[in-house]
This record gives sequence, C-alpha cells and structure tokens, in this order.
Amino acid sequence: MAGTSDAVAEDALYVLTAALLTPAQFPSVLGDDYPAACATLALEPYAEGYGLVLGQDSDGARWTVAVDDVSVVAAAIAAWDCGMEYDLSPDDRSMVCALPGWPLPVAVAAPDLPAPHNPPSGPGTGGTGPVLLAPPDTDAWGPAQRRMGADEIAHRWAAWREQLDEERARTSAGPADDAEAPDRGDTPRGAAGAFTGDTSPVSHAGLRRALAEAHSYLEAPPPPGRVRSSFAGGDARMLRADGPGWSLVARTDDVAFVLLDDEPGEVLPVGRGAALPGLLESLEAIAVRPA
Repeated sequence: MAGTSDAVAEDALYVLTAALLTPAQFPSVLGDDYPAACATLALEPYAEGYGLVLGQDSDGARWTVAVDDVSVVAAAIAAWDCGMEYDLSPDDRSMVCALPGWPLPVAVAAPDLPAPHNPPSGPGTGGTGPVLLAPPDTDAWGPAQRRMGADEIAHRWAAWREQLDEERARTSAGPADDAEAPDRGDTPRGAAGAFTGDTSPVSHAGLRRALAEAHSYLEAPPPPGRVRSSFAGGDARMLRADGPGWSLVARTDDVAFVLLDDEPGEVLPVGRGAALPGLLESLEAIAVRPA
C-alpha cells in the first residue's frame, strides 16, 4: 500500500492493524468525542469518517494512514475479528494523509523488517511536519486512561456486573466478611462504597456532577460521538458517554459505571434506582450508532 505524503511516497506500507474513526466508533484514547478525536490527528471531522491504517514502511518506521474509504477498513476489521485473513490495501485515491507514528499501541510487527521505530526527523515527520503520534502513557492516570477503562468495562460487562454483585454482598455481610474477601487486583478498581442503591441518594460529588452533565446533554446536544450506542444482546444497548473529566458506561436494562479523572483507577457504580432508567433511555435516543 503506497503512502501519500512526501515521507512515504513511492514506498510501501506494511499493514499491521486498523481502526475506524467515525462519529459512532473511534479510539477513545483520542478524545471525548468525534471532533476531538479528529483534532488529535489534525483531520477535519467529516460526517462520513475515516479509516485508520497502522503499519510500517520498508525501513520499519511507524506510520498511520487515514483513508476516506471507511467501508473497506470496516470489512477488514470484521474479517480479522472473525479470525479470517483480509488483505487491506485501500486504493491510493482514498488516502487522505500519512502521519508519523502510531496513536494506539500495536503489539505486532511486520516480518523481515527492522523493529518498529519512529520516522527520522525532517519534512513530513517530527521536524517541521505533523506532530509525531504516540500511544498514551499507561503509567499515569488521566483522560485517556479513564476512557480506556470505560471501554474495558463495556467489553467485559458480565465480569464487572458479577464483581459489583459480589461487592454489594460483602458490604451487606459486614466488615469481617469483607476483610476476608480476596483482592481481584483489577484496574480500574471497583468502588463498592460508591454504589447508589434503589433508594440511596448519590453522595459522591464527582458522580453527581457527571450524572448532571450527562443529563444536560438531553437539553443541549453534545458534539457527535459524546454519546454512543452499540448492541448489547437482546433488546438492550450498551451506552458510552463522556464529558470533561468523566466517562459513563451502561446497559440500558441494567446499572451504570462512572470513571472520573479525579478518582484514579476507581469505578463508581450507579444502581438502577428511579432516575437511571429514564436517563439511559433518553441518552439512547440521542446516541449515535454504528451504520
């Protein structure tokens, strides 16, 4: 696959992985919403979105190529998810730009090439061209880690729901039983003390702010991608919502979990109660969905 910038012209990109960058699906590490994610890559937030192709050039350097042929990238990702081979080679005419580096961690490398490394400084790279892309620092808690934590909960919903039930049971059993319970060591960590039951008010100030801001989206629609909806099984949907300093993940037929920048590694569960079902139903109504 040929590149489009001067730095990778007349060269080949050996594709390693790919991701979608659309209002309904984008790597959360890039931003709280679709326009913010596009801004991280210096791309215009077109409604049709982009495909992001991550690979190495013939020297082994890392490159991220944005293409406007979203369908071919989506087909490749679907095939790979099913364990099938798919030769992702978008047409040169679909290429929008080539950016140095990778914005996401990539665990594989192209065979028979030098180890992945950043392109050398110069025009079109880190010298006078685009800012070098790099995955977020996983050692420090911040917005990217908070959003990634919410994504992980969405992917492992059943496990987190089971953990919440166990923490509630230990809390009800008393301090002695709770002290004997094994530490799962999960990150983000569970926060059983923050659980808001069917009748308990929300006492955590950061949690109240996050829920209030999520509710404000119903009156003033947020930027595209702030609220996203995906299939969750049966008639339920999985909701992801983000805002300044907070992320929410919920099933429309179940509880919600909130992560905060101000609470490193903590997960704050929100019980169904009287207010949550209506909030989730309303957020689902304004959420963007994958095509």
